[in-house]
Amino acid sequence: MAKYQTLLYYCYSPIENAEQFADDHLNFCKSLNLVGRIIVADEGLNGTVSGAPESCKAYMDAVHADPRFAKTEFKIDDVEELSFIKMHCRYKEEIVHSGLRDPKIIDPNKQTGKHLEPQDFMKMKDDEDVVILDVRSNYEHSVGRFKNAVTLDIENFREFPEKVKELEQYKGKKILTYCTGGIKCEKASALLLKEGFEDVYQLHGGIIKYGKEAGGKDFEGKCYVFDNRVTVEVNSVNPEIISTCRNCGKTTSKMINCANPVCNEHFTQCDECGWELDGCCSDACKTHPRKREYDGTGYYVKVPQEVNIEKISKRKHKKLIKN
Repeated sequence: MAKYQTLLYYCYSPIENAEQFADDHLNFCKSLNLVGRIIVADEGLNGTVSGAPESCKAYMDAVHADPRFAKTEFKIDDVEELSFIKMHCRYKEEIVHSGLRDPKIIDPNKQTGKHLEPQDFMKMKDDEDVVILDVRSNYEHSVGRFKNAVTLDIENFREFPEKVKELEQYKGKKILTYCTGGIKCEKASALLLKEGFEDVYQLHGGIIKYGKEAGGKDFEGKCYVFDNRVTVEVNSVNPEIISTCRNCGKTTSKMINCANPVCNEHFTQCDECGWELDGCCSDACKTHPRKREYDGTGYYVKVPQEVNIEKISKRKHKKLIKN
């Protein structure tokens, strides 16, 4: 039996006094010696937690005992090391940042794409009248994605609504959406339906569940995850590495964060370039005075930064690293 487990889950279910719930839930998680990151919003929960198997079981039992979250589905990974260092549970406006906060416009509890179990998704994905749509960000699908999937040039899921107009050519086809665990598809598929796409589906449980129940067939590369592991293996049937080193072009599945905390960009980089550039995406970042020490992993404990790279456009970022 593995020493630890990591749980990935979400649940769209209204929470009254969500800010107080977040505080209380943090204390509960700490009482179980769990580490992880949970987002609490008025619309529900989105979390990844890690701990001893008995602590994880106690946590799942407690969540399922609450009528609001009884339908929550947990994706469970056995891990040798904890997937986080600390426990965070924070209140935010949405459990996944989409900019679609008005339940009168988008409400995953009322309308979403048809949920496809992994085996059904696998059977449908290669049909001629099907389009497989990846609703994740660039850094996620750059390291792994389904074969023949349509990807969007977005830095954050909140840009997805602006990209829907680029999908007009697919309105007469079946749209199969997918993401890491399913949470983004709940809103993405609902928005597609609202915008006139009639035949919309979503991969229930996302890439992670697909890997566990369908062997990950035809998912090329690795799946990006939001914890210390950075990426995980999915495909045990016909695996293939599709990502390349940003700096030299060599095939590699290793994804890191730039050692310059002002940049902190997610990108793929081979070990050779990693050591040569000291864990940075460029020579400019390598000489930045706040550069963090590179240990070969490219993962860093999050600390407050003066600049949030998610709020900087690619254009501004390129200008930043030149200065």
